[in-house]
Amino acid sequence: MANTAPACYEVSIINPNPIWKTDNVLRSELPLLSFQIAFVVAVSRLFFFIYKPFHQTNLISQISVGLLLTPPLLGSFPKVFQFIFPARGILNIEVLSNFGLIYYVFLSGLEMNLNTILHVKKKAASIAIAGVIFPMVLAPGLYALYRKYYHNGGLFPLEAGTLNAYLLWSLVLTVTGFPVLAHTLSELKLVYTGLGKTALTAAMISDTYGWILFVLFFPFAINGKEAVYTVLSTVLFILVCIFVVRPILLRFIDPKTEKDEWDDNQLLFVVMGLLACSCITDILGAHGIVGAFVYGLILPHGKFADLVMSISDDFAGGFLAPLFFAGTGMRLISNSIFYQQEHWPFIILIILLLCVIKILSILFATLFFGIRVQDGLALGLLMNTKGAMALIMLNIAWDRKIFYVPTFAVITSAVLLMTVVVSPIINAVYRPRKRFEQNKLRTIQKLRIDTEIRIIACVHSARQATSMINIMESFNATRLSPIHVFAMYLTEFSGRAAALVAAHIDKPSSITGEQNLSRSQAELENIKNTFDAFGETCDAVRIETSNVVSAYETIHKDIHHSANEKRASLILLPFHKQLSSEGTLEETSVVHKDINQNVMQHAPCSVGIFVDRDYGSIPKTKLRVVMLFVGGPDDREALAVAWRMAGHPKIQLSVVRMVLFDKAAEVEICYDTEEQGILSDVMDNEKQKELDDEYISSFRLTAVNSKDSISYSEIDVHSGEDIPAILGELEQNGCDLYVVGQGNCRNSQFFTNLLEWCECLELGVIGDILASNNFGCRSSILVVQQYGYGGMDFRNKPTNNHVHGFDSLVVKTQYS
Repeated sequence: MANTAPACYEVSIINPNPIWKTDNVLRSELPLLSFQIAFVVAVSRLFFFIYKPFHQTNLISQISVGLLLTPPLLGSFPKVFQFIFPARGILNIEVLSNFGLIYYVFLSGLEMNLNTILHVKKKAASIAIAGVIFPMVLAPGLYALYRKYYHNGGLFPLEAGTLNAYLLWSLVLTVTGFPVLAHTLSELKLVYTGLGKTALTAAMISDTYGWILFVLFFPFAINGKEAVYTVLSTVLFILVCIFVVRPILLRFIDPKTEKDEWDDNQLLFVVMGLLACSCITDILGAHGIVGAFVYGLILPHGKFADLVMSISDDFAGGFLAPLFFAGTGMRLISNSIFYQQEHWPFIILIILLLCVIKILSILFATLFFGIRVQDGLALGLLMNTKGAMALIMLNIAWDRKIFYVPTFAVITSAVLLMTVVVSPIINAVYRPRKRFEQNKLRTIQKLRIDTEIRIIACVHSARQATSMINIMESFNATRLSPIHVFAMYLTEFSGRAAALVAAHIDKPSSITGEQNLSRSQAELENIKNTFDAFGETCDAVRIETSNVVSAYETIHKDIHHSANEKRASLILLPFHKQLSSEGTLEETSVVHKDINQNVMQHAPCSVGIFVDRDYGSIPKTKLRVVMLFVGGPDDREALAVAWRMAGHPKIQLSVVRMVLFDKAAEVEICYDTEEQGILSDVMDNEKQKELDDEYISSFRLTAVNSKDSISYSEIDVHSGEDIPAILGELEQNGCDLYVVGQGNCRNSQFFTNLLEWCECLELGVIGDILASNNFGCRSSILVVQQYGYGGMDFRNKPTNNHVHGFDSLVVKTQYS
């Protein structure tokens, strides 16, 4: 592999067929090809799990498979390499990997949304242009410097310093790997931050410019001056595809997509069209990937694109494309970088300089827009991410002998280094997973009455959007105390979702007007229309709708960062069960329950879970809201929410305080090895009681005595049997909405015991009873958790186990 001379493979035919003069393909070729595919896929998945803590993409994992087979690793053992990739199987694996590459690029074109690119802002476009121009200008100088310090000759000779080599060297440094960058931002939970939005939008534009440069200049890097005919014919082909072929395809595909009439046999014609377009651009002198990308770009997006990708993405991206990227790794001979011992430090320096060019150019551009230096450097790092396009150019340069072994090793090492270091550095600088600093403005209780309430409203469907609007209408938005709602449609990150992530950044309405929208796009449009109608009917409400695309296991972190950046005071979540036609709550998704619990554990503001039983859907002159107060920070926050609702002219509020006596007043304090453990817990409990009394007194003095629509009462609770009885009596009196605290910090032996029987810990004891179908409650419920006291650990139900080997100590206390 160190030699740049053409390689010839001698294949012996043992049992030649008298007609085709070849061996039995099924017996000799297919088993070897299957083994090679299995090896690449299995090892790449292994590397993926190894790299996962460092947030690396599949691309790096697949290239690592090839690097494993080079010296000084397994490539040092020729017998091992020949066993995995014998010479007689090279041609088969090359053909299959190139077909996988064509299909990979086709899917990239199919998921790209031109509407989003055409409506980008000036800042993102300027950053992208700067990231293209400066590398194009400075890269040739670095190539000349590299040739000066790397002495030609020996085992690893240099290629001739032609104009083609200079041009290709520069083109590789200008491109940005948009899908790779989108994956990185998603892993780091920065997609929905200001930095993430700017980087993602600029990367889309840069990726588009990369394709334009590839079409216009890459043929010159391959064929020299004669490429002018290739460029003109390729541009003509693209124009014909857009203005002639696309309308014909839309007329045929859209009706079938709308009626769901597609089957596997008909989708075969889609693959045939892909091969035809790739063949045409290859004949014209451009690379086959140009035709594949254009074909994907002209096909209908939305529902049809989702259908094609759902059927073929796993096969193309999971089995075929890894063969191509693994081949790139096998061509990287790192020994050539260190071959000349006296000059290798200068070669390393040049590799580092190649990584710095684009970073500095982006930093220079961001200074004009007043972006701070830290964010400018982060944008430069992110925009420096490379992807499939750069690797495709490098492989073509290898195949056409534009780059020889040492040059290929230097530029490929720089490309890989640019991509690998982004995630660890950004993660270290921004620390996206650090705990949020406490701020009193992130609770409803501490907000002034004349302050805007900023709410994150999360939904999974249009039906839940209507429920959220009904509960937010009760918050009594006025011009003195307006509400700013950030509505978030939560979508699971699956497959190639880079375009879906970017499609709704800053402009979710960009999909408006397209036919046959995908299910997620249509749902987002319905949700946006629902929330917009709410904002239009109320002058004191501002609405912003966005789509949050992330893995369900980590989507709570996106919600946390969005709430932190928006300075929200409350996150509203829908309960994972919804009302059925029989009047009972039926589970919609267990995953939604996990999301709610994860959000509550480390939220940067207060959290509310809304259990909707058609609250507000039936017109009434008065809606009765009952707030159940036991004690603790969550109950004080719930009372603050109910207090704001009390200002609504159609709401009648009743606050019921449950005063604990006897066994119900026992406080659980676990024996601690520290001397002050018990005393500290007792004092904390007394402090919470003082805060409860103070807040209740303020409420009674200010609210109850000034409005006839507010009432206050107290009920004594002596044992566990009293709770269901009290709730049953309240339900008989009639109620539209219960507002309760989650009750995590009550520090009560009584409620800790009851938690063991709870089905839904995120609702707390009282909320769980009211939400139970066995209880027979017909009212909606809003469960509130206050920010600043930590969330409950939902991984294990609380029990009365021994702590540090000692029994828990129970101290009796009683309200006066």
